[in-house]
Amino acid sequence: MLDTLLPILIFTALALAVIGAWRRNRLWRQGRPSSVPILKGLAAMPRRYLVDLHHVVARDKVMSNTHVATAGGFVAAAVLMILVHGLGMGSSEVLGGVLGWVLLAASATMFVGSLFVAKRRRNPPARLSKGPWNRLWKSLMAFSLGVFLITLPTVGLLPEGFLEGSGGWILALGLAAVVAWGLGEMIVGMTWGGPMKHAFAGALHLAFHRRPERFSTKAGGEGRSTGLKALNLDDVDAPLGVEKPADFTWNQLLGFDACVQCGRCEAVCPAFAAGQPLNPKKLIQDMVVGMAGGSDAGYAGSPYPGKPVGEHQGSPQGPIVARQGQALVDAETLWSCTTCRACVEECPMMIEHVDAIVDMRRFLTLEHGNTPNKGAEVLGNLIATDNPGGFDPGSRLHWAADLDLPLMADVKQAEVLLWLGDGAFDMRNQRTLRALVKVLRAAEVDFAVLGNEERDSGDVARRLGDEATFQSLAKRNIATLAKYRFQRIVTCDPHSFHVLGNEYGELGGDYEVRHHSTFIAELYDTDRLTFSPWKGGSVTYHDPCYLGRYNGEYEAPRRVLRALGIQVAEMERSGSRSRCCGGGGGAPITDIPGKQRIPDMRMNDVKETGAELVAVGCPQCTAMFEGVVDASAEVRDIAEFVADALVDRPAAPVESRPRRPAVEEFCP
Repeated sequence: MLDTLLPILIFTALALAVIGAWRRNRLWRQGRPSSVPILKGLAAMPRRYLVDLHHVVARDKVMSNTHVATAGGFVAAAVLMILVHGLGMGSSEVLGGVLGWVLLAASATMFVGSLFVAKRRRNPPARLSKGPWNRLWKSLMAFSLGVFLITLPTVGLLPEGFLEGSGGWILALGLAAVVAWGLGEMIVGMTWGGPMKHAFAGALHLAFHRRPERFSTKAGGEGRSTGLKALNLDDVDAPLGVEKPADFTWNQLLGFDACVQCGRCEAVCPAFAAGQPLNPKKLIQDMVVGMAGGSDAGYAGSPYPGKPVGEHQGSPQGPIVARQGQALVDAETLWSCTTCRACVEECPMMIEHVDAIVDMRRFLTLEHGNTPNKGAEVLGNLIATDNPGGFDPGSRLHWAADLDLPLMADVKQAEVLLWLGDGAFDMRNQRTLRALVKVLRAAEVDFAVLGNEERDSGDVARRLGDEATFQSLAKRNIATLAKYRFQRIVTCDPHSFHVLGNEYGELGGDYEVRHHSTFIAELYDTDRLTFSPWKGGSVTYHDPCYLGRYNGEYEAPRRVLRALGIQVAEMERSGSRSRCCGGGGGAPITDIPGKQRIPDMRMNDVKETGAELVAVGCPQCTAMFEGVVDASAEVRDIAEFVADALVDRPAAPVESRPRRPAVEEFCP
C-alpha cells in the first residue's frame, strides 16, 4: 500500500512546490529590474551557503551545529527519498540497499537536530518569532521520523510485508499521514509560506544577492561591500528612492522574503535597545507584507517599541510611509536608524537592512522634504555653506592659525593629504586635529591640507536621503582633488574615510584613504615614531561603526594602544559586535525619542570594564560620549594618546631621512 501512496504523495508535494515557486517568483518580480548573472549566481550558491555564510552562522555554535544537522539532513533525505521511494530505486537489491542506508542516516541526523530545535523552543530567547515557528520542530520530527520508518523495509530491518494483514493498512495510512505532514511543511511550505519559506527564498537570495562582492572567492572569509549605491539623478524615469514595495529591485524583495526571523538583528540594534520605534526584523517582515499585500496582524515577533502589532498594512503599489492614513511603516521608524550596520553584520541571510532604510529615506527627503527635526536645517546649511553647521566656509582653518599648515594650493603635491572634515569647526575635535598634526610632524610626514577648498564629504546628506546634495558635494570635492598630487588621504573621521574611500569611486574619485589610527600604526611599524611608557589609568577602546563594521579595521587602533604600553580592557560588545555610539546616520539630527539614549548605554558598557579612559577614533563618537551626564570615563582620541606619549628623536642624517616621492609616484 505504501509503495503506491508514497510516489503519489512525493510528486504531489513537488508539483505543489513548483506552483508555489512560480507564485513566489511573481511576487518578487513586482520589483524593479536588476541585472543579475543567473547561471553564475546559481553556480556560486552552494559555496555561498556552505562556506561564505559560515562565519556569521557559527557565532551561535549550538544552533550552527543544529542547523547543519537539520538542514543538511533534510536536503540529503529529501533527494534520497525521491530516488528511493518516488522513483523506486529502493527496489534495486544493491543500489537500493546503499541508498536506503544513507537515507536512514540522513533522516536520523535530521531527527537529532529536531530534538535540539525542540529544546530551544521550550525556553526561546525573546528575539525569536513565535507563532508558526513554534511548530517547526514538530514538522522536522514528522518528516525525519516518517522517512526513517518507511525506509526500514528497504534495508531489510523490517520485512517487506510488515504492513500487510488485518491491521497493516491502518499503520500504513498512519505512516502516510506523518509523511504527508512532513512533506506539506518541508516541501510545499518552502514556496507557499510558513517557517520553511526561508530555505527556498534564502538560497536564491544568496545566488542573486545585490552585493555579490560580499561573498569571498578566496579562503579566509567574507568580502566587504558597504558603500551605498548611487541614484542616477539624470534618469527622469527612475524613482527618487523607494515610495512603495514595488520600487525596490526584485532581488531586494527576494532578500526580504529570505528572513528567517531569528531576531539577531533585533538583539544588536541600538535603536531597538534604546526604545526607539525601530526593530530591523519587524521592518523586513513589513516589507514582505507589503510585497504580498495585507496587514502585519500575523506577525509573531517583537513589535516596534511603543507601536502595537496589527496597526499597519500595505500593498505592492501602496505607499510604505503614508502622509495620512494607514501604511506599512511610520516615518519615525526609518529615522530611528543610526546606519551602524550591526543588523547587517549579524544577519545569517546577509539581508541589507541599511540599504533598504536609506532607499526609503531618499524618497521622503527628495520627494517630500520630510526630514524631521533639524534635518531640513542641516541640509540647507550643506547647500548654502558646504558644512552642516552653517559656519563661514572661510573659517575652516581658524583653529590652526598658529600651526602654519601647508596648503595644497601652495605646494601642489604631498605624500599625504590631510582631510580635516567638519570637525574643523568643532572646538573639541580641533584638539584631536592639533594632536594629529603634532604626530605627523614628529614622524616627518610630508602632508598638506585643502584648507578652505575642502567641503563636507557629503556623508550626512547621503544618510539623510539627500542624494542630490551628496553628489553635488562629492563631485566638487573630486574636482578639487584632481588639481593636486598625493599618495593617500588621511583623516581622523571614519565617516569621511568611508565615503571618500568607498562611495566617491562610483562618481569618479578613486583614492587610497587611511584612517589616522591605521596610518599612525604604519608610522610606528616603520620606526618613525617613538613613545614614552604609559603611566595613565586603565583604558578601554570603542570601535566606531564606520571604521569597524563598514571597513573591517579593528586591529590598528588596538595596535597603537599596545605600542603605547596600554593593555585594553575590552568591553563585552566590541569588534564586529560593538554597540553604536548613536551618532551615525544623522540620528542626532533627526533625534527620534526613545526610553533611553544610545550613548548612555554605551558609556554603561565602558563603566562595566572599570576603565578610567575610553579611547575613540571618531569625532562623532567623541561628541556623543562627552554629552553623557555623569560619565565614569574620560574620552580621548587615539591621536591624543599618541601626541601625549611622543618622545623627541635626534634629527636623522639627511641621507637617511624618508625620501620625498617623485612626482610620478603621486596619485592625481
